[in-house]
Amino acid sequence: MDKLALLLVIIGALNWGLIGLFHFDLIATLFGGADKLISRIVYVLVGLAGIYAIKLFVGDREQEHA
Repeated sequence: MDKLALLLVIIGALNWGLIGLFHFDLIATLFGGADKLISRIVYVLVGLAGIYAIKLFVGDREQEHA
């Protein structure tokens, strides 16, 4: 599960980088515009993965202090 979350976070980060640099939304291009259901699902999955990744970040910090 951790690797899947990390993969989705990386996809989201790359997509935001492309949007910031080139005004190019890769997810919308691959799956249809941002209003398409599949694109919205991908955006939601990336967002959920980001929330899940907080656990990974906090877990690493707790191990450092143990």
